[in-house]
Parts: sequence; structure tokens; C-alpha cells
Amino acid sequence: MLRLPFALARGFVVAETLDEAIPAVKKLCDKGLLTTVDLLGEHLIRRDLALKGRDAYIRLLQNLASEPGLERNISIKLSMIGQIVNEDFCLENLRALLEEAKTLNAFVRLDMEGSPVLASTLRIFESVFPDYRPHVGIVLQAYLKRTVADVEHMCDLGARVRLCKGAYREPATIAFQRMPEIRTQFITCMQKLLQHGHYPAIATHDDALIEATKSYAREKDIDSSRFEFQMLYGLRQKTQLDLIQQGYNMRIYVPYGRMWLPYYVRRLRERPENITFLLRNIFRA
Repeated sequence: MLRLPFALARGFVVAETLDEAIPAVKKLCDKGLLTTVDLLGEHLIRRDLALKGRDAYIRLLQNLASEPGLERNISIKLSMIGQIVNEDFCLENLRALLEEAKTLNAFVRLDMEGSPVLASTLRIFESVFPDYRPHVGIVLQAYLKRTVADVEHMCDLGARVRLCKGAYREPATIAFQRMPEIRTQFITCMQKLLQHGHYPAIATHDDALIEATKSYAREKDIDSSRFEFQMLYGLRQKTQLDLIQQGYNMRIYVPYGRMWLPYYVRRLRERPENITFLLRNIFRA
């Protein structure tokens, strides 16, 4: 039985432990969905905890590799492996993780956090990318005004990009605030990625953006095998399966862990309808 505090997050977070999360991941795979497993945690400010974060990510990859039929695909936050402590320390930890990913033929997506660590995240990514090209990708957030240029640069590098709207509060000086502007920016970035990117991930629950992506792919004769849609665990399940039936690749981000509160708060903040979703599902068996 779930402890009461975690019951608040169960609509968006699959479980508190990997042992509890694995069966849910398998069920998604059985439906034809791709999966990325996300061990929740961020903003560790002690070296010993950052080392534990690195080791936890490595164990996650090893555990996924030990499960027949599961993808070895994870998402990480650099602030969980020492980014805030020291960038070189973080880079050393990331290389250790990516060495394991290389050994296991796995893929590690570097999540994008708030603007204070944006430049650092991009520097670290570009430091490791030449040595681990098939095993590492980056996230870019469409609501940032700089993102079109970042998308173009990542296309030139041949990096795998996950494009999302963005979930952190950022000032108007660096980020679009109104949804019509964010959607316009997202579509501009999406088109560049589909046309020039390397297997981009279009991460959205927004029907307008999903349809814009499908329409542009048809217009430019871009085969559905050249990109994928992504959604978060617990949201738009019917749409996820509909996209698979239409011939698109569909990946689900599956978060788990005891450090679920910041993730949970961002999910509620970014879309008011998520609150309704939570209330509807909180006590469902």
C-alpha cells in the first residue's frame, strides 16, 4: 500500500523504487511504447551525495540491462551528479556513467534544468558528445529565446535533441511567457529538427503541436521512423496508443524515486488541467 504522501504524486510518478517501477515499464513496452526511465533527484550540493547519485544512475542502467526486452534508456539531471558542486567533478561523474552506457549499449539523455545551469549543461554535453555520440543526447526548451540557435547548433553537431516547451519559471528577458509565442517557437524548432536533426524527440502533450509535427513531416516527406513523439507517464494514454496505431514512434518518460516533490510541483504548475487529472486519479486503485 502506498504511503499517503506519495499518493499525491502517483498520477505522474510510477513508484518510489525501481523494483516497483519495472513492472509498469514492462506493461508500457508490451503496448508497443518506447520507454525512458527517470530516477528523480536534483540539486545535490555535497560531493558524497553526488557520487551516490552517479552510482544510482549506473545501477539503473545495469538493472535495465538485466531485464530482457527492456530498453536501456534513461534520463538524468546533471545537478544530481555534482554540477552545482563543481563542473569538472560533474564531468568526471558523467564520463563514468557514459562509459557504463557504452559498455551496455545504452542511451543517456541529459535533462535541461533551469537557466542558471543552462550554459554549464551545454558545455558538459559538448565535452562528452565526441566520445559518446551514440550514447548521449540533450534536452532543449522551446520557450527560451535562444533555443532556435541552440537547435541549429545541435543539428550541425548531429546530436540527438529532445524538444519540449519548458517547465521552469524563467524571466521574460530570456523566455517567452505567452503560450501562442511558445507554440510558435516550438514549431520553428520542431521543423528545423525534423528537417536537419538526428532522430529528434518531439516531447509534447499539446494537440496543436502534435498535429503541426505530423503535418510538417507529411509535407516534407519525412518518414515517421526518423523521429519520435514523447510524453510523460500518466498523461494522454489514449493519444499515446493512437499515435502508435498511426505508425509513429511514441516514447514515455517513466519517473520513479523518493525525491518526487519538485517534479510533481512542476507538473502541476505547467498545466492547470494536471490538477484536475491528479484529483481524478489520486485514490484510483
